[in-house]
Amino acid sequence: MELSFKYQYTYFVHPFMIEPEKYEKYIIRLLKDKKIKLRIFEKEKDLDIYNYFTPSVRDNLFQTFEFRDEKLRQFNEMNVEKQAQILSKHACVCFEYFLGDVVQGKVGRENGIFFTIPKIDIICFNMGICFVSIKTNVEETDKFSDVLNFNYKFKEIKSEFAELKQYENINIQTDSLKDVTEISDVIKDITGPQKDYSNDMDNKFYTFGYTCIPYENWNDRIEFQNFENEFLKYANTFPSNYVSDLNKESEEQNLSTISKLKYSRTAITKSNCNLLCSAIDMYNYTKLPYEYETVIYYTYILRLFQKIFLKYINTEFKSYDKIIHIRKRFIEFTKSLWSKEITNDDTGSLYYRILGSTFELEDQFEQIRKKYEIIYKDLDIEKNNRNYTIMVLLLILSLILNTFTIIAYMFM
Repeated sequence: MELSFKYQYTYFVHPFMIEPEKYEKYIIRLLKDKKIKLRIFEKEKDLDIYNYFTPSVRDNLFQTFEFRDEKLRQFNEMNVEKQAQILSKHACVCFEYFLGDVVQGKVGRENGIFFTIPKIDIICFNMGICFVSIKTNVEETDKFSDVLNFNYKFKEIKSEFAELKQYENINIQTDSLKDVTEISDVIKDITGPQKDYSNDMDNKFYTFGYTCIPYENWNDRIEFQNFENEFLKYANTFPSNYVSDLNKESEEQNLSTISKLKYSRTAITKSNCNLLCSAIDMYNYTKLPYEYETVIYYTYILRLFQKIFLKYINTEFKSYDKIIHIRKRFIEFTKSLWSKEITNDDTGSLYYRILGSTFELEDQFEQIRKKYEIIYKDLDIEKNNRNYTIMVLLLILSLILNTFTIIAYMFM
């Protein structure tokens, strides 16, 4: 029996960087763009997010929770420049990009993979690291193989080899775009001109996906092992025709699986976080998809930010003249956005820990901390040596002046 799906979505997350000295101007540009709206988090509407994160993390990631009543009215009455000045001091600020109304029905060829884009998020950290996050829904099909093929092809849209790929079998349902490759233009419109800052700021997407399959495909009689190969393809964003049996061992070495619920598996790799569950449990297709794309989604974004920031800082250590600036940013990061615990929720803590382990964040953090200590000690020694040299020179000058004074006094 071919594997099918009941409901799914995939977020394709593209990181980009804004130079810190240009960050406030970038926020101004977003605020002035009519297609973009500032995301104001509200306690009543976003209660799960409010209750999930610890107060210290919530205050850094979602500072617009504070924009209520009179404070929100005052903020809305400010000019764009003043608003940007306030927002640029927030550790993190979120925006929504409005692509256009979804077109009902098929667009293009009948044998294509059709999908919609319900929303696009722009998430910016004031250290200059930002994300464009595109939510997609596969339409007009219930074949799990179509989800695999769509995720595989869409993930390559930002690749430098995109023009060599064949995208004519992927069709988009929106008034704003006539072709799937125009998504690259949307991203460029959001990010502006970009330059390479580190090897981690590549052209490919990270994926964050949810798929619920019918209970007929996964139940007490049909076990997970029956379609484990399909799960491995989903986990690694491989196409449906990929023969995963051949490389299963190597795939699993880079794969962490969360299986806290009986009929749910979440696969975490260095570039993907994809959840597969069964509709046999009502929770899996009612509450879980919402929780996953809110609290777990922002947990994933936070870990991606940490990963990219640490890699970026590590490359900046090559320049001694930037050490004071790097030290300031690293301390700010450690105080505000590097936390051992971000939530009191057991499942959320598990996700946070495994994401950190998969990205090897603790090791990177310790490497940077030790590297900084060594470099700073060297600079401190150099500084002390310079001070010592200056003191000796001053002492010699003082002796010379005193000698001339004594000689002059003797001949008076």
